[in-house]
Amino acid sequence: MFRRPEKPRILSTSDAAQPLSPGIDKGRHLAVRLDDAWLRFQTRLAIRRGRVETVIPYTGYGTTSWVRVLARVVRSDPRDAAGHANPLQESMRGWRNFVSAPVAHASVQVTIAGTVHDVEADRGGVVDVRIEAALDPGWHTITLQSGSSGIVEAPVEIVADDADFGVVSDIDDTVMVTALPRPFLAAWNTFVLNEHARTPTPGMAVLYERIARTAPTAPVLYLSTGAWNVAPTLSRFLSRNLYPAGPKLLTDWGPTPDRWFRSGREHKRTSLERLAAEFPHIKWLLVGDDGQHDEAIYSEFAHHHPQNVRAIAIRQLSVGEAVLAGGRSKSGGQPTPGIPWIYAPDGAGMSAQLEELGIIHSSVRSADEPEQGD
Repeated sequence: MFRRPEKPRILSTSDAAQPLSPGIDKGRHLAVRLDDAWLRFQTRLAIRRGRVETVIPYTGYGTTSWVRVLARVVRSDPRDAAGHANPLQESMRGWRNFVSAPVAHASVQVTIAGTVHDVEADRGGVVDVRIEAALDPGWHTITLQSGSSGIVEAPVEIVADDADFGVVSDIDDTVMVTALPRPFLAAWNTFVLNEHARTPTPGMAVLYERIARTAPTAPVLYLSTGAWNVAPTLSRFLSRNLYPAGPKLLTDWGPTPDRWFRSGREHKRTSLERLAAEFPHIKWLLVGDDGQHDEAIYSEFAHHHPQNVRAIAIRQLSVGEAVLAGGRSKSGGQPTPGIPWIYAPDGAGMSAQLEELGIIHSSVRSADEPEQGD
């Protein structure tokens, strides 16, 4: 069962720059102590350079009775905060997201339908809170502000109460071709990635469009082990390549209280568990690839929550992609009675099989496909 994390205590900027008491510091994992020391250094340097508090909004989601608000608070160059960067600087702005000092435990004002809610970021500046609110199904805009930062807008998708189908999609090697060794993927995401730097997986955008046209109320969520830092860049990539808009469920890199690095597999598992608890009546189409872990994670979820899985679709990597990804999953998809698995190297192959399963109606065509007789 998904459990919400405990609410962290509020720290002021001066608190963040001061060492913790020896007694508290001694009992914490070395990785966390080093991370806190780096955060204090970043904060002092950012303040000295005139960096200002900035809210980076992410796409949220919810039901007609609550909203999950996602954002990150950092100290950034005033020119970036004011939106003065030109398009040629977009990739540099993405790079800056990795070196911008997060505002630990920032106080953030969230305005939803005219009501202001005071919430708190975590130690990495990430806002991930659930707020009770009454909104109609569809897309809405909320606003966020932290301290003296500018007011920013964030889209939220409200899922209809009677929705019974949705899509959860992996990103790397599923909707975009990564074609990089996994050990270098983090560096690529940090220093190179922008919306022009990767290739969309053939046919996947058309596949998702056909799904959206078949089930217009179905939410599409993008689940990845990538860091929140790259969320704006991923949003531009998805929009540029005509993928359906939807929330991105990413993670915050760095240590945890008991380990040096966060587990990407655990992030995907807990995210799926949370969706099952939040939307108990939705059956998800789970889309991933056969490089490493998606099959095992989806299979485990399907065994635990068969009532929440409509089908599992796995993109088969090419030989070259599989080598770069570190090989294919050794376990493969484990039998899940009543839940179909499909495999295909691209969106066209998946589309044909999903038609056979009735998930896509054969009468629904992509806007790019000519109708019979044209």
